[in-house]
Amino acid sequence: MTAKRLKKRYLDFFVKEGHKVIPNVSLVPEDDPSALFISAGMHPLVPYLLGEPHPQGKRLVSVQRCLRTTDIDEVGDVTHNSFFEMLGNWSLGDYWKKEAISLSFEFLTSVLKISPERLYVTCFAGDKDAPKDEETAKIWQLLGIPSSRIFFFGKRDNWWGPAGKAGPCGPDTEMFVDTGKKPCSKDCKPGCFCGKYFEVWNDVFMEYNKTSEGKYEPLKQKNVDTGMGVERTTAVLQGKDDVYQTELFIPIVEKIEELSGKSYEREENNRPVRIIADHLRAAVFAISDGVRPSNVEQGYVLRRLIRRAIRSGRILQLPEGFTSLVAKSIVVQAKDDYPQLEKDEGEIIEVLGQEEQKFQKTLSRGLREIEKYQKLDGKIAFYLYETYGFPLELTEEIARERGQRLDKEVFKAEFRKHQELSRARAEKKFAGGLSDHSEEVKKLHTTTHLLHTALRRVLGERVFQKGSNITAKRLRFDFSWQEKLSPEQLKKVEKIVNQKIKENLPVEMEMMSLEKARQKGALALFAQKYGRQVKTYWIGKPDKPFSFEVCGGPHVSLTGTLGKFKIVKEESAGAQVRRIYATLA
Repeated sequence: MTAKRLKKRYLDFFVKEGHKVIPNVSLVPEDDPSALFISAGMHPLVPYLLGEPHPQGKRLVSVQRCLRTTDIDEVGDVTHNSFFEMLGNWSLGDYWKKEAISLSFEFLTSVLKISPERLYVTCFAGDKDAPKDEETAKIWQLLGIPSSRIFFFGKRDNWWGPAGKAGPCGPDTEMFVDTGKKPCSKDCKPGCFCGKYFEVWNDVFMEYNKTSEGKYEPLKQKNVDTGMGVERTTAVLQGKDDVYQTELFIPIVEKIEELSGKSYEREENNRPVRIIADHLRAAVFAISDGVRPSNVEQGYVLRRLIRRAIRSGRILQLPEGFTSLVAKSIVVQAKDDYPQLEKDEGEIIEVLGQEEQKFQKTLSRGLREIEKYQKLDGKIAFYLYETYGFPLELTEEIARERGQRLDKEVFKAEFRKHQELSRARAEKKFAGGLSDHSEEVKKLHTTTHLLHTALRRVLGERVFQKGSNITAKRLRFDFSWQEKLSPEQLKKVEKIVNQKIKENLPVEMEMMSLEKARQKGALALFAQKYGRQVKTYWIGKPDKPFSFEVCGGPHVSLTGTLGKFKIVKEESAGAQVRRIYATLA
């Protein structure tokens, strides 16, 4: 079964079961400074998992593109990807364990035709915070999975969340397919990385709320959150233990083989080919979603992906400019499902070409730096790698030419420290994903609506929001405009916003079709992220509102609660885009 067919069958199956399809949104989260990228299908659903009513109901399903920064260093084996597509279905306070597990089992066995005899599952073993999940195990047994193929693990393996220090969380059950390989040992079981078991699906039962004091309390709204990786499941359905041997990667791998003259089948080429294919695939999608290489935030991740691909390209002796050539094969492979890639192809190629040229200069600086050291060792090799992106293989080659030998274990130890720090930062960055919907964030989010309308009144209706980023302390608002705003213009905007706060206007929500919302004059600037039914918010009188926008929330109910609005900074955020930072006091 192809990946395309898998995605269609998944959506069709859950639509038949009363789920509504929600859009596949940008990799860059909107209004969420706590996460660099969308890393799971549930990420865009944060407010609804916390209890806000979703415009399309309590049963949802989607195919969502994702990028996980914590997996970058693992990429190179047969299963890990930094960029991937995730299939997911959700129950927002509707069905629970029995129905969720039964739906999963039915889809795997009846639709995908995976033999029940090949299925293994894991459940939560229980601890001081929550009991052993015997209920889930019994449901699996009733469906025909014997106890010998049901395993219990602790929080590390079978518990999801909270994403931060506090918030919704709960046990999960993971589904694995036996590939038929011989077990690596007597202790081989689902979760082992030897390749015998392929994890294909995970059902999370959000039934607890972890408090800031560390207590686990029952949630008022119990949610089911599931995730199935398209790449891994496609490999399983095609009888392959390598995601890079599916149609999702074959054209990309073949292009790398053509450019390098080296075969993927040769073991020494496996890892660099996989890294190039995965990282450039991730880079192409990130660039199409508006990310550009830089030294901070999303841009840093993109730069790291591109440069890691270039380093692997040097191992395969790929020609200069290979990133753009591989990118073209990625666009061809994915454009049917993501037509925007074809529209953005010129810009994607330009960005990759510029970054490749910059990195060549960086490598040149690294070569000059290396001449400062008479004796090369593992610590120096890691310093060159971390500071200049200088490949270990090149440092080893230079050391050999000098008759020296690097201790790779020292390099690996330094690299592990770096990984742990990077992972900790990434986890911290995601920490607010489910929990940072405080009253301060609500206020600032509501304020962006006032700011948007104020800008349009001062500058004209050519102004449109291009993005926003909100923390508990400030808002950042990007909008279309070609030149620096004058102090007078900024004062006018500030005055309008504060006047509307002073008027203590009501903030009301109404659900309606996207078409109707547009007919009534609502701004719907990120239409691709909405379904047919949307939440609209107006500020002021319904017949003549000050602001009327399609938005997911959250908002306050009266503008008078916002406090005093102050613009603290205005700057360029790129070509034809300006950025405002503002606070409430």
